[in-house]
Amino acid sequence: MTINIGYSCSADWALSQGRHPLTAYRWYRTGKMPVQAPKVGQLILVGDLASEDPQHGSSLGYARVSSSDQKQDLDRQVARVLAWASEHGYSVDRVVTEVGSALNGHRRKVLSLLSDPEVENMLAEHRDRLCRFGADYVEAAFSAQSRRLVIADSAEVDDDLVRDVTELLTSLCTRLYGRRSSESRAQRAIEVACS
Repeated sequence: MTINIGYSCSADWALSQGRHPLTAYRWYRTGKMPVQAPKVGQLILVGDLASEDPQHGSSLGYARVSSSDQKQDLDRQVARVLAWASEHGYSVDRVVTEVGSALNGHRRKVLSLLSDPEVENMLAEHRDRLCRFGADYVEAAFSAQSRRLVIADSAEVDDDLVRDVTELLTSLCTRLYGRRSSESRAQRAIEVACS
């Protein structure tokens, strides 16, 4: 059996090896997987998290979603970050996932990562996964310490900007008017601004 090591979920790996995904899951549960398969969130990732050839020093993968109902997207985000890291030669030592608003400046996990000098490279899929505003400041602070913030997909999308403005307005309306009417007031403000 040829084993193709890379970052993929166990179901994709099983199909590429001519096995059924349930067989791979049984192997994982019983500890009989022929390759390393760490569990990240709900995903079982097949591959080597610490590659044999680290070209960029030790790295950390970071993924975040805004609310707990988006946890499935968190797993997919982790898989995309790890796949990008393996394609570009990064050795990912650990993955940190977080559920919380990017507008919240008091997220415990991201603050501990930013202050940890052991993290040479911090990989995220999009800038807004780390913080909604001020990613340039984080990047500058990292480079001053000979560290790097690596963004896998740095392309900006217009829909993201609209979503960012909506989230900002909703956050401000929540503080002014309370949670109940904040979404409708933010929506009305956007409609007035667009007309």
